[in-house]
Amino acid sequence: MTRTVWRRLRLAFFLGGVGLHRLSAYRVDFALGAGAFLIRVGLQTAVVGLVFRQVPAVGGWTYHEVLFLLGFSLLPRGLDHLFTDQLWELGRKLVQRGEFYRYLIRPVSPLFSLLSERFFHPDGLGELVVGTVLVGWSGSELGLHLTPVQWAVAPLLVLCGALIHTSVKLLFASLSFWTVTSLPSMYAANQVSEFAAYPLDIYHPSLRALLTWVLPFAFTSYVPCVYLLTGDTGLVVWLPPVTAGALALALTVWRRGVNAFEMTGS
Repeated sequence: MTRTVWRRLRLAFFLGGVGLHRLSAYRVDFALGAGAFLIRVGLQTAVVGLVFRQVPAVGGWTYHEVLFLLGFSLLPRGLDHLFTDQLWELGRKLVQRGEFYRYLIRPVSPLFSLLSERFFHPDGLGELVVGTVLVGWSGSELGLHLTPVQWAVAPLLVLCGALIHTSVKLLFASLSFWTVTSLPSMYAANQVSEFAAYPLDIYHPSLRALLTWVLPFAFTSYVPCVYLLTGDTGLVVWLPPVTAGALALALTVWRRGVNAFEMTGS
């Protein structure tokens, strides 16, 4: 088992290097992508600032608390983006064009083979860096002092959030095995995840329920932040089972989709 894990890690680093080398061949495209990400985050931060120029709090959250939430939401999203961005290609074209078969004939699992084509995506690194800066600065402004337990579990909160993002993306990408392309549903789920960057307290109860128990993006940012900011463990105790359930469901749909895969003939 140790040998297999070590071999996979070495292969992941090698393939990640190959992917970075491929991206470096198109420097302008990479620069435009990085610039677009920074503009998006800058606009989000600016909108938050404009709102708080008019009101002292939103849904009981202060300016720096919302920035903390916004920054924290980028951490699991960035970690997911770093390793699993290739799933968009599955939903977009791999089944539709009959190209998925090549992952079935390689001497590694099809899922690892698929993901390895875009390991260490630079955009994910950007999200991690910007998220860390926002969390650090806003936490300092809040005078936040985490307990030793909170420091210990904080990386696990980010990891679980990333696995939830990956699970939802894998679930909707796997639908392409039956629908040929699932890009619209993947895009819709990704848009819904954007709501988790802001306090759930400002949303209608139906949307809060959707973000908590159906597409559990609340557990990627809002729930961990409530725990880190207030110490409230009411929902954070559900994070491990929700993560495990989301991952199990996504992998089940993936395996059934792989077994159902047929060449499209296109």
